[in-house]
Amino acid sequence: MVRTLRDVLQVRTSIAWHRDAELPPGTDLCAIPGGFSYGDYLRAGAIARCSPIVAAIRRHAERGGLVLGVCNGFQILTEVGLLPGALTRNAHLRFECRDVFVTPQAEGPFTTGLPRVLRLPVAHAEGRYQASPETLLSLEASCSVAFQYCDEEGRVARTPDEECWTETNPNGSMLSIAGVVGGPGRNVLGLMPHPERMSEAFQGRADGRSLFEAALRSAVVTAKPGQVAGLA
Repeated sequence: MVRTLRDVLQVRTSIAWHRDAELPPGTDLCAIPGGFSYGDYLRAGAIARCSPIVAAIRRHAERGGLVLGVCNGFQILTEVGLLPGALTRNAHLRFECRDVFVTPQAEGPFTTGLPRVLRLPVAHAEGRYQASPETLLSLEASCSVAFQYCDEEGRVARTPDEECWTETNPNGSMLSIAGVVGGPGRNVLGLMPHPERMSEAFQGRADGRSLFEAALRSAVVTAKPGQVAGLA
């Protein structure tokens, strides 16, 4: 994540430790990276939600600051209540590690101007998005489903009995949900695939870079005069 933001996109990037009480001054985008975290054996993200930095992230999100949670970061965002739903064990109970296709659905800072289909890698054992029927209806009604798993042509399989479901939906997520947006201006995104792991040509493709570029365009538009874009 740091390499993509700092070296590929060449924006000022700072690292915030989980015991910090505040985000670095001037932060526009707070990126919570993927990777297993302490306490995941209880429930993914359950211990991380107790970290002091969470209060600062919440304040940042409430005032419209961009927040991106990838993989374990997505799990943390649901645990702290910044996004609805929960991420649970994959339907087939196996760790899933491969490239998948996703299609953007919601309009917002992270999705405006993206290609119709992105190819991104997944690496997770608890990536199955689940929510109550009422929450799912609310997500669809408010157009808050940010990304759905799909095939190479952008076709989405919505139920397990549809042909090609196991190929296009790697974990059994409800409604094939791969990402969800929230916040006052759709400024909080939780995404299970890893855009930072496919943001340079040597990684095979650079589809993930477009998501970060969309976020940076939004940060520049909404920044106060003289404010320097910073990422934590």
